[in-house]
Amino acid sequence: MAQVARGLRRDSRSGHLGSSWLHTRCERLKSNTKTYTVPSEAMEPTYSPGDKISVNENAYSDSSPTVGDVVIFHPPRGADVGTECGVPVRFEELCPKPTDGQSNQVFLKRIVAGPRDTISIRQGHPVVDGNLETDEPYAAPCRNSSICNMQPTITIPPGDYFMLGDNRGASDDSRFWGPVPQAWIIGKVE
Repeated sequence: MAQVARGLRRDSRSGHLGSSWLHTRCERLKSNTKTYTVPSEAMEPTYSPGDKISVNENAYSDSSPTVGDVVIFHPPRGADVGTECGVPVRFEELCPKPTDGQSNQVFLKRIVAGPRDTISIRQGHPVVDGNLETDEPYAAPCRNSSICNMQPTITIPPGDYFMLGDNRGASDDSRFWGPVPQAWIIGKVE
């Protein structure tokens, strides 16, 4: 048997890893799926308060999040006090920079823009790289004009993601406290 990375052994004749490795890997993946309870109406109509969701905490161990993924994560500390941005902005402006450090809270939101994308909000929908994203059957209509139309266009920093609740008129999200680093994403809702 030839030695391979991370202490695994590969059969030098067949080149295959032993079946016990695969079984162990599958068990570890299963054990990293946890159940969470939805706490608020911010993700309605997709999820309602009290709904149970399964979260794969290994979803991004070998890949990056993508636009459209529903994730749980730690928001920036600015979320602890509601809508604190890392730089001064007017209420109708998007937050381009989060406060330093992550919150201990856990939030549930949808990724609507990724690293280096540009974003603004029009009629509750994201405008990503100049394209109005209206094909969002999961999004509740946004009736509060001050948070449904937010400028200026900002650029998401490398490694960060912009999160919105599906209930755009009743969600505390990246519009107010800024983009979220990938390292703060706990997992993907399955």
